[in-house]
Order: sequence, then structure tokens, then C-alpha cells
Amino acid sequence: MLQVMPLALWISAFFALALCAQTLLKLWLAARQMRHVARHRHAVPASFAGTVSLDAHQRAAAYTVDKLRVSLVEIVVSAAVVLGWTLLGGLDALNAALLGVVTHPLLQQLALLGAFAAIGALIDLPFSLYQTFVIEARHGFNRMSPALWLADLLKGTLVGIALGLPLAALVLWLMAASGALWWLWVWLTWTGFSVLLMLVFPTWIAPLFNRFEPLRDESLKQQVAELMARCGFRAKGLFVVDGSRRSAHANAYFTGLGAAKRVVFYDTLLDQLTPGQVQAVLAHELGHFHHRHVTKRLVAMMAFSLLALAVLGWLSQQPAFFVGLGVTPNLPYALNGVPAIPNHALLLLLFLLAVPVVSLWVTPWLSHRSRRDEFQADAYAVAQTGRADLQAALLALYNDNASTLTPDPLYARFYYSHPPASERLAHIAQAGVVPAHA
Repeated sequence: MLQVMPLALWISAFFALALCAQTLLKLWLAARQMRHVARHRHAVPASFAGTVSLDAHQRAAAYTVDKLRVSLVEIVVSAAVVLGWTLLGGLDALNAALLGVVTHPLLQQLALLGAFAAIGALIDLPFSLYQTFVIEARHGFNRMSPALWLADLLKGTLVGIALGLPLAALVLWLMAASGALWWLWVWLTWTGFSVLLMLVFPTWIAPLFNRFEPLRDESLKQQVAELMARCGFRAKGLFVVDGSRRSAHANAYFTGLGAAKRVVFYDTLLDQLTPGQVQAVLAHELGHFHHRHVTKRLVAMMAFSLLALAVLGWLSQQPAFFVGLGVTPNLPYALNGVPAIPNHALLLLLFLLAVPVVSLWVTPWLSHRSRRDEFQADAYAVAQTGRADLQAALLALYNDNASTLTPDPLYARFYYSHPPASERLAHIAQAGVVPAHA
């Protein structure tokens, strides 16, 4: 252990500095966004002067600033929670406490994962309640009753336990039984589970939370069918989801995989847009499939998870990683004659806590690639449905969702997965030229 301590101290120092730098960067970016939006709230940008009212512009600014104020608190609380779990010994203390209660190795590790998740959910609960029943309600978006919110919470918890508990048990068993290459077997298991979840989610899980009905507007259905045939896309069906039960926000999306793919429209979207505008929004989503953005993201996600698990496999053999993050390494089970084995749940949780601290720095690159994909999907939609309907649909959605038209440029470059409204509409007006700086 004495040989481990110097490296562990370096790890502790690096982690503390990285956590501090991450927190300060998030706070600085959020403060920039708040100041920029507030400073430009008094006048509609010239490019939107004829299409967006001053009242709508100021409503979007107020909504954006209110959400950012809450995010400032969340950033600080999140950093404190990570620090408490790691360098201040919270995770080590929780593990030791459960060792005194649960003696079976696998059950103790499952209990540790469950307790960690439950504590995290309790910490997040006030923010979720405030966001839904104060911020969203204040700005006219929340339509969820406390009873529906509680029902969603209970159903989500039960689904999470039903899916997560067997998966966690299998992963922990593989980590203990598969030797040095356990990370490869875990990756194969996780990949298979993810694909299976995409197949069953539309028909088995999503209906637990929302009501899905076939699209009944025959005229719109025919137009959508013609658009999809023109684009060479097939889906299992066209559905309308009762999004208005929970929120006034509007959206449309594809869900499922392969033969299980569905096209889903929020009822709020159909209420807000004309049939031509609905087709333009759908054509944008079809553009993602045409350019294989969905497939590329799935492949990238699988490659990243493989790399992450390979790194985790190496870290599992490094006692300094555990000690440096405030945990006793490979805490043995020597109760009732059970052989000593590493506690793999601790390894998973430490990695889960550590990765976000260092991964924030790749966020601008990921945001850049996502915005590029959005430009390509817009260009495809213009080619399929024309420029006017897509522009009108985006303006309506920006307006109805109270999206700010004046984001801070640096904040947008860092975080925005979709281009700011002015850039996006300018790109559409140029008929598909993708800006190099996006």
C-alpha cells in the first residue's frame, strides 16, 4: 500500500483540479449565456423582426434565464456530490456499511449499486420538481399534474429495476467469472442489451407512459406516406403520442430499430403546424437516416463503450485508482468462509463518477459534429419539401418552445447540438451550403 500512495496522491490532486476546472467552466459559460440573453432581450434580432414579436422574444429570454439560474445551483450541487462520493469517502463509507448488513458478495454489490442510484435520485428530486412545477409552469409549458408526475416516477423506477437489476447482476457475474478479458464480454452483453431495448421500447415500454394512437388524418397520412416512399423509408406505422398530457412542447421522432421503427408525432406538433410544415419536420428526420447519422452515432457509441470498458479493465488492476478516488481497493469479502474477491461494483461506480469530469472537454467537438448533421438534415428536407415550409415550421417551433434567438456564441459553440436559429435559417436560405465554422 505504501508504494501505491504517491501515485494515489497524484490521482487525487488531478481529479480535484479537474473537477474544480470543470465546475468553474460550466459556471462561467452559464453566466455568459445569462448575460448575453438578458442584454439582447429588449429588441428582436433584425432577421426575425417581421416574424417574431417582441413579447415572444422576451418570453423566450425569460424562460432561458430562469432555466440557467437553476442550472447554476445544479452545477455546484453536482460537483459537491461527486466530491462527497469520492475524495471525501462517501462511496467507501456506503460500501463498508452495506458489508455489515449484506454478506453475499453479489447481493452486496447489487445493494451498493441500488443504494447509490437511490441516493442520486433523491438528490435530483428537488431539481426535477422545481423544473416541472415552477419553471415549466411559470412559462406555460407544464401540463402535468402531481398525480401524473408521481405515476411516471413510480413506473420509471419499476421499469428501471426490472431492466437494470438483471443486467447489473449479469455484468457483475461476468466481471468476476470471465478473467482478464471480462470487459470484452461485458461490452458484448451491453451491446446486445442496447439493441434489444431499441427493438422492444416502442411496443412494450413507451406505451407504459404515453398513449399512442394511429395517425387518423387521412390527408396528412397520405402526404406523409408519399414523402416516405419518395425518400425510400419504411416504418411500421405512423403514430400520434399524447405529449400534451405533460407539456406544451412539440416534437416528432423515429423510434425503434429495423422492422420495429415507428414515426411518432406529438399531438402538440400537429396542433401547431400545417400539414406542409409537418412534412418538412419529418423530412428533416428522414435526412438523418438518409445521411446515416443514426447508424454512425450507434457505431460511435459502441466504439466508445468498448474503449471505455477496455480502460476500465486496465484500471481494475490499478490500486492507485481506487485509493486516489477515496476507496479502499478490492475490498475483500472474508465473511462466512466466502473467498476474497474484488468489489466490481465499486469499480463501476468510481468510473461512472470520474468519466464526466474529464469528458466535458470533448463536448465542443461532439456539439460541432451534431450541428453539422443538423445542417445536412435541413438541406435534405429542403430538397424534399421546399424551403418555405421548413423555415415556417422551425420559426413556429422556436416560438412555441420559447427557444432564445440570441444565445451567447461561445455557449452555443460549446453546448448546442442544434445550430442557433439565425444560423440554421440562414443555411436553409442558402439551399444546403454547410458552413465550415458550424
